[in-house]
Amino acid sequence: MMRFFSLAAALALTACATLPQPARFQNPVIDRDFPDPAAIRAADGHFYVYATQGGDPIRNIQIARSRDLVTWEDTGDALPVKPSWASRTQDFWAPDIYRRGQTYYLYYSAKPDAALSDDKRGLCLAVATASSPQGPFTDKGSPLQCGESFVNIDPHAFDDPATGKTYLYWGSGFGPIKVQELASDRLSFAPGSKPTDLVDVVRTENTAEYRRLVEGAWVILRNGTYYLFFSGDNCCGPKAHYAVMVARSRSATGPFEVRPRPLYLVLEGNAQWIAPGHNSIVTDDAGADWILYHGVDARRPRSKPTDDVNTRRVMLMDRIVWRDGWPEIAGKSPGSGPQPGPTIRR
Repeated sequence: MMRFFSLAAALALTACATLPQPARFQNPVIDRDFPDPAAIRAADGHFYVYATQGGDPIRNIQIARSRDLVTWEDTGDALPVKPSWASRTQDFWAPDIYRRGQTYYLYYSAKPDAALSDDKRGLCLAVATASSPQGPFTDKGSPLQCGESFVNIDPHAFDDPATGKTYLYWGSGFGPIKVQELASDRLSFAPGSKPTDLVDVVRTENTAEYRRLVEGAWVILRNGTYYLFFSGDNCCGPKAHYAVMVARSRSATGPFEVRPRPLYLVLEGNAQWIAPGHNSIVTDDAGADWILYHGVDARRPRSKPTDDVNTRRVMLMDRIVWRDGWPEIAGKSPGSGPQPGPTIRR
């Protein structure tokens, strides 16, 4: 028995020894307007990250690719052809990426053409598919769900190993973050399913409260606990006031306990980085978790002089540390200086 454990330990040490030294990096890792990043490690070994409409030339869904999460290359538009129901809009927001077998699913939100002449109709949840993470993705032909205002935004799909079900999380518009089961085709909600409210807003006049609006859900499962990362209160513009928070549960559908004060936040802004938030999470080959998110560089808060202030949201990355069963980043604030990056096998 002792011999078995010695061999196992030797193999573990050998495996650790073969991991490469991580590349060093300094924020931002993508230094252009690249809001609401959603990342995945694809079957080809690359990391892909998808972002809200933008760029020059403009892309409906921005996409970039990396081997190490540090050096990224722009790879164009993941959704080069707009869906027929949103062919005239310029509102393609907050994508999420999900893979099942050989199919990649791109969830996003968009304003339907009908809303261009009807102020009461807001954005819709949508889904497109492709056989490659690069795309091009093709919309399924109709939205998943529409509604007033910007309630139906920020979708995030999650496979629950406990139930074998796939869930879609979404929400904003000064309402709660919701979850609902998806059908087996992942292109519609499961028949008979209904949305469940998970994390609600805090209705207060206190302008320091980040939960006056909640959005940007991202779920991970760690040691039997589900962690729901979310952001609030105001992503951008002259009154930008944004941070990342977290809740946890023993079930993918809740109830979720929001991390209590005074700890509360996963990260918030500092003198250099304004309004950080709307994150995704990836795990490197050494088992460390990394949070990718956007923030505004106080030294360059707009892409061009005519833009509104605090609208150039670049992509940042920091390592997550776990304390007493809760995630946060060092100092609870975006890193500014050089730091070791993720450990990635090549």
